[in-house]
Amino acid sequence: MGMFNSKYDVKIDAKGRLALPAKIKAAIPESNGAELILRYGDDGCLALYTQVKFKKLLHQVESLSDRDPIQRKIKRSFFESMAEVELDSAGRILIPKPFLQWSGIDKDAVVCGVNGLIEIWSPGKYQDNTLDPAELSKLMDQYLS
Repeated sequence: MGMFNSKYDVKIDAKGRLALPAKIKAAIPESNGAELILRYGDDGCLALYTQVKFKKLLHQVESLSDRDPIQRKIKRSFFESMAEVELDSAGRILIPKPFLQWSGIDKDAVVCGVNGLIEIWSPGKYQDNTLDPAELSKLMDQYLS
């Protein structure tokens, strides 16, 4: 599977469609097909998964107990916070309106490749959840040394 990386400023059209940047689209394995999974992500972004990456997460969620009330809430919330989306022939996905509203995305968005998944952000939230290069360097020294 290809690695997703880089940041792209994109537009959402009036119908709620987002055209995936060419490099992001090219990193999706052909074996994946056109179907992707969209979830409410961390920190207010939307998380877009390939089938392979999503299945790994799905297996973890499925292993939670149906007998434990907290684990049932996790499962219920997990499944209600996702949608299957399909890449059309122009390389676009249709983002459901509740997902756009939840994430605060309107006409402008930021697509960010984060290794095995694709994050979709409102520009303001993206700025609030990233580091400048100096901060990144300092924190990498702290956490990776």
